[in-house]
Amino acid sequence: MTPLLEAKGISKSFGPVKALKQMDFNLLPGEVHVLFGENGAGKSTLINVLCGALQPSTGTILRGGKEVSFSDVQHARAHGVAAMFQEFSLAPHLTVEENIFLGAEPRKGIWLQIGNRRQRVSDALKRYGFGVEPTQTVLHLTRAQQQMVEMTKALMTEPEVLILDEPTASLSQKETDAMYELIRELKAKGVGIIYITHRIKEIETIGDRVTVMRDGSFIDTVEMANTTQDRLIELMTGRQVDQLYPEIPHKPGKPVLRLEGITTADGGVTDASLTLHAGELLGIAGLVGCGKSRLIRAAFGLSDVTSGTIRVGDETIAQPNPRTMLEKGVAYISSDRRNEGLMMMRPTRENLTLSALGTEVLSTKSWIKLGFEKTMAQDLGTRLTVTPLQLEGPVFNYSGGNQQKVMIAKAIARDTSVFLFDEPTVGIDVGARVEVYRFLKELVEAGAAVLVVSSDLPEVLNLSNRLLVVRDGAIVDEMQKEEISEARALSGFFGTETAA
Repeated sequence: MTPLLEAKGISKSFGPVKALKQMDFNLLPGEVHVLFGENGAGKSTLINVLCGALQPSTGTILRGGKEVSFSDVQHARAHGVAAMFQEFSLAPHLTVEENIFLGAEPRKGIWLQIGNRRQRVSDALKRYGFGVEPTQTVLHLTRAQQQMVEMTKALMTEPEVLILDEPTASLSQKETDAMYELIRELKAKGVGIIYITHRIKEIETIGDRVTVMRDGSFIDTVEMANTTQDRLIELMTGRQVDQLYPEIPHKPGKPVLRLEGITTADGGVTDASLTLHAGELLGIAGLVGCGKSRLIRAAFGLSDVTSGTIRVGDETIAQPNPRTMLEKGVAYISSDRRNEGLMMMRPTRENLTLSALGTEVLSTKSWIKLGFEKTMAQDLGTRLTVTPLQLEGPVFNYSGGNQQKVMIAKAIARDTSVFLFDEPTVGIDVGARVEVYRFLKELVEAGAAVLVVSSDLPEVLNLSNRLLVVRDGAIVDEMQKEEISEARALSGFFGTETAA
């Protein structure tokens, strides 16, 4: 069978940095071929080369057995190769239909042919099962809806090769299942799909073959049906990982954070109550958009609370805000590294020590102790294994996994006893996940109170000492360790009875 798309000996350099080294890859008709590797392994660079966004330094690309050289993304689309990236290429102030045709508007001479454009977009959105209106402005869409627009933009070209980079990262379980069904339909039509994900369960569900990359190089291509999770992780990291999820001890101490009858102004949380103890990891699970993230944002003072009480220790916090909560020893680790968690263009040193600004340990009146700041940043970066640790380099240069580590390290730059993690492993590879899980265990063992909100169900099922389930802004179930099960969690997600 002739591959739909093939890369032979592809190399790509950015100055002295070699992002790809003699990389080989091929995609067959009607298959999902997963690219798997740690952050920084070269996956994104490879798909950028394959779809025309980057030009290779050396090597050959074959399309249907014939050598091609894509000058840009539109040239690749003209050859039946379309991509949907994790970082969207949408213009926020344009409508859905304008975005879908952006850069590929039908023309007659110098005139745009708008004609039946809206109807074509509406038909496509319905055909793919995406509940978005063509006239909506992208700025006002949820991230999941924006992902649907990006997907439609790629599919409107009727590609034979479709490249999907973390396509379910922002989707609910229902939306994810719909995406899987759409992928199966495309496979049945002979479309070849290159798929990037960090979720091993997702690879098992949708993948046919898996190509593992490490440090910009080809490691192996395996049949998913004949491969174990442990083998994939070993290929990816170059080492054996004894246990993905650590056994986190549960020795609960006194209550350190209590939410009582919390209702938020936006209606995302209704009459929610929870108690978090020192020395435990409390998990919160639920579908995307259920209100679980809004709950801990309210606890940190990032969402307005219209009723209810927030207590830290024995103290009631009348008007919670981030400054007050930090001073009370509560840290919030956002799910959005780029827009909330980090100063992307600032040095790593400044990001690591940011939460300690204003404390006596780092400042004297209005002056920062620069020498001590550098030592503190070095210690924090080393503790969270940020590699390679470049204190004066912008944090933007790091992989997603290292950025996540910097954000977590920032939370311990000051005296912190309560940690609120919102999607702590979003967009990071398995190797980085193992290190984040190890750190969560260390926090609990040291007596800290850890609350983890996660849309990754296996993650929150395996890590939690206790587990809360949120549906429609309300806490609908609480499970002790011995009671935690996937069936019971899903029952809480959808409001159904647990099967006997």
